[in-house]
Amino acid sequence: MTFISDHYHRPDLKLPAGDLWVFGYGSVMWRPGFDHLEDRAGRLFGYHRALCVWSWVHRGTRDRPGLVLGLDVGGSCLGRAFRVAAAEKSAVADYLYRRELVTPAYLACLLPVHLPDRVVSALTFKANRRHRQYAGKLPAQVAAATVRHARGSSGANPDYLASTVRHLEELGIPDGPLHEVAALVGIGP
Repeated sequence: MTFISDHYHRPDLKLPAGDLWVFGYGSVMWRPGFDHLEDRAGRLFGYHRALCVWSWVHRGTRDRPGLVLGLDVGGSCLGRAFRVAAAEKSAVADYLYRRELVTPAYLACLLPVHLPDRVVSALTFKANRRHRQYAGKLPAQVAAATVRHARGSSGANPDYLASTVRHLEELGIPDGPLHEVAALVGIGP
């Protein structure tokens, strides 16, 4: 179960008119937690998926942090784009803020996501490179050692990694660095 906080960092972000698109690249892909009208493949340019955020709440603690995914600068990221009905967008955005912004480790933003037939502005969460929870690019062995033993309010860090890798494989999305860490943790075939 995902921990949802009543204490979170609400962003000063104006949501677009009409339906809201949400871009998921980690747990939002396999457990969005909100109703949506459609779920499509999407690509975000200028950012890539990385285990670059120390988790002090969901998958670790301050004493034993875990590692979770963030959008970090450079490359591109394949993920899922969810379309939320306009009538539900404020409630869904608030849910995501309470889920993702329990610390300032992430920045909520609207970024252009490329769908097969068009580009949409989507709500997503990128790593806050100025926050002390930003881990940066860690060697795979260090990331694996961190993930292997961490646990937070949303469960064990290896379970988070396994669910993400499994979902990426089901969608046919390659992610070499993430698969390398998963193999070192003992996750996979």
